[in-house]
Amino acid sequence: MSANDNSSPEHGRNPDDRVWASGPIYSISDRPLARLVARPLRDFLRIEASGSILLLLATLAALIWANSPAAASYDSFWHTPITLDLGIVELSESLQHWVNDALMVIFFFVVGLEIKYELVNGDLRDPKSAALPIVAAFGGMVVPAVIYLAVVGGGDGSSGWGIPMATDIAFAVGVLGVLGRRIPSAARLFLLTLAIVDDIGAIIVIAVFYTEDLALGWLALAGVLLLVMVAMRALKIWAIWAYAVVGVLLWFAMLESGVHATLAGVAIGLITPAVALLREDVSRTYAQEALADKRLDPEELSRLRFLLNESVPVVERLQTSLHPLSAYVVLPVFALANAGVNLGGGVLGEAVQSDIALGIVAGLVLGKPIGILLFSFLAVKIGLGRLPEHTTWPMIGGLGAVAGIGFTVSLFIAGLSFPGAELLTEEAKVGILGASVIAAVIGVVLLLVLSPKDAEAELEPDPEGEARV
Repeated sequence: MSANDNSSPEHGRNPDDRVWASGPIYSISDRPLARLVARPLRDFLRIEASGSILLLLATLAALIWANSPAAASYDSFWHTPITLDLGIVELSESLQHWVNDALMVIFFFVVGLEIKYELVNGDLRDPKSAALPIVAAFGGMVVPAVIYLAVVGGGDGSSGWGIPMATDIAFAVGVLGVLGRRIPSAARLFLLTLAIVDDIGAIIVIAVFYTEDLALGWLALAGVLLLVMVAMRALKIWAIWAYAVVGVLLWFAMLESGVHATLAGVAIGLITPAVALLREDVSRTYAQEALADKRLDPEELSRLRFLLNESVPVVERLQTSLHPLSAYVVLPVFALANAGVNLGGGVLGEAVQSDIALGIVAGLVLGKPIGILLFSFLAVKIGLGRLPEHTTWPMIGGLGAVAGIGFTVSLFIAGLSFPGAELLTEEAKVGILGASVIAAVIGVVLLLVLSPKDAEAELEPDPEGEARV
């Protein structure tokens, strides 16, 4: 079957039924809903920016809902109490808190997996390559926090200094996805690495500065359960369900300890194996021999599935399987539950005059690009790092502006910064939404103006084999 043969299973067109024993699966069949709905939806989800588009749509839906005649239903829905009673333990939280404390564990778990992969197999493995985005990320956290405190000063608002430190990976990468080949691959990697390091910083900030009333007994139990997972890994216990059980117990212990429960996801992600259990060449050879010499029966199929699965690191498998859930379900639901700010009743006017909102806007829109550009310049000057290939200093400024899209993690920290002070939280949310929009627009404009139309084609080999610009 040739590469261009439309009778392949992927294309779903097979006139003589030589591929399918009983016809193609529904999504690639020629039925109307499959052609008009299923395949277009599948193609949309494969677009790099699709997660950001869904996140944006969820944000707009939350804002419309919270400012519509049905605004009261928004608050009543997300504050609906939900109780989980297991007999020996009972948890009762609002729906919004279940989203923030439980559902967001999946997002932070995926973040932990990304960090682990980058540390073992990615750009963070090489200190010299990682130095520039790491230093830039540090500048992109420190400068916004300093600017925020300078605007807000002391008082109740000062506890929100961590809000403008965050970079939203989903939106930032989505913006670069929209810009396409204008952004050099090295520049994309710079921003992705910076955002990952930024996430590490945000996690540390949440754990150290936004945790109150520590219950040391529960925290100790969480540490023991984490050690149990490490021991299970050392013993090569590879059953995912066993880790899921211990992981749920770890989440509960973290929740009861006073440390934000979502950090359990990060911790589990960081101890997830990033090296395959089996050598790929061995499993590949066995699979080829099995397919050539044996009839596939359930037992042989189970053995082949295990061999092929375990020749791919668990980190990569979990990233691949959970990323769609995180990007297309968790983050949109989080935005829907948290971005619904009622802009009526003078809230928007108060936010415009609020030091908290102004501090967040100044921190994200000005502090991020200034901090990233300044610290990157210093790192290059003292020899700690070098500019990414085909990337200029103005482009670093544009990438810094894109990093000012704080949204998801900023909203998350805002909810932790002002417990019990709903007005301050609403002002912070308005500041985050406004700052993220401004930062996105500035970043896109700068990168469109400063980047070549096709950065990937900047260097093309001439007939004599020499690179030309």
